Amino acid sequence: MNLKASTSRRNIILISLFGFLILFFTARAFMAAKKKPAETTEPKDMPVSAGMKFGLPLDSFEVVEETIERNEFLSDILSAYNIDNATVLRLAEKAKDVFSVRNLAAGNPYTVFCSKDSSHTARYFIYQPNPVDYVVYDLRDTLNVYKGKRKVTVKTQTLSGVINSSLYETLEKEGADAALAVKLAHIFAWTIDFYGIQKGDWFKILYEQRYIKGEPVEAGSIQSAVFSHKGEQYTAYYFQPDSTREGEYFNEEGKSLRKAFLKAPLKFSRISSRFTLKRFHPVQKRWKAHLGTDYAAPTGTPIIATANGTVIESRYTRFNGNYVKLKHNGTYTTQYLHMSKRAVKVGQHISQGQVIGYVGSTGLATGPHVCYRFWKNGRQVDPLREKFPSAIPVSGENLAAFNQVVDSANKVLKGINIQISENQAK
Repeated sequence: MNLKASTSRRNIILISLFGFLILFFTARAFMAAKKKPAETTEPKDMPVSAGMKFGLPLDSFEVVEETIERNEFLSDILSAYNIDNATVLRLAEKAKDVFSVRNLAAGNPYTVFCSKDSSHTARYFIYQPNPVDYVVYDLRDTLNVYKGKRKVTVKTQTLSGVINSSLYETLEKEGADAALAVKLAHIFAWTIDFYGIQKGDWFKILYEQRYIKGEPVEAGSIQSAVFSHKGEQYTAYYFQPDSTREGEYFNEEGKSLRKAFLKAPLKFSRISSRFTLKRFHPVQKRWKAHLGTDYAAPTGTPIIATANGTVIESRYTRFNGNYVKLKHNGTYTTQYLHMSKRAVKVGQHISQGQVIGYVGSTGLATGPHVCYRFWKNGRQVDPLREKFPSAIPVSGENLAAFNQVVDSANKVLKGINIQISENQAK
């Protein structure tokens, strides 16, 4: 009886051990299958027909296409394809002067070209920072890193819209790349107050649209545009006299749209308080002059210099908070108050449009904004009322070529249909 019971217990132990081993090896196989593409399964997003991609023959590799996840590093990705950390470190060293592996951003796509044998070892890792550019990390013995561009087709297209809320929303409603809003704001930065855009303002643009394999990827440069703001129409025409100089935008008379000062120190925002000699101060609760223009924007929004200049102050005070003051020449000086963080130092030369700090609410402020102050000949004035000279216009020798550009663009722009009232069209 005892022998029989002992045998029974031993059999139970053996059966339990056998079951545990089955579960263990099943789990190992499952994890391995999860890390590597199965041999009998076509890799994700693998093109049906053989061809070339990123300059590599698709039929020579197993190809896996994925997207970088949050907090995922190159070593995490490549470990699943038999690339050890030592190799990744050597690769990172080679890549730092081409495209650092630290710049791989979550949400962007990558492609792994693997060997077709049972090891599925990675031979190439390709990262795409945008739809056009890509970076190839060659993982073979020598290790190499180089950049490339996908073949892009460019077509000229037109677009128009009437603004009911914001420029961004209008572009999205029209099914256009919202990045065109930034391009328009850059072109007209010296002439249009984009912080006071009104319902009923409208625009027409002629621009380049980029395509890859027939699919639109991003908007290219704007060739010409008409923007109606507060009943006044502004025109812009891109003109490059010759290949030795960069082109720029001019109005219909050939005058440059660039001026000495930008209209505002932020790209997109709203004016929360204008220059006035009498304003009720929200903190001090009394009437006093407000010798600046306040632009409300989220904390951290980049603040840009409205003109070339030199930093003469960059510090913190009780009322101004973090602020920067720039001297532009013997006539003009500007100041930017209430920053969350300053990005420049005293004595530093600054270019127009350069980031000098970030929106905050330091000092005497009720919310995040930048107070923009402007001096002319030592006296504070309202910059929105100032008239600044334009840059050099189209030269006489190039005027005929420029007029041809204008005439050609106007034929297209005038042919764009847009639902605007008679008052808006004037």
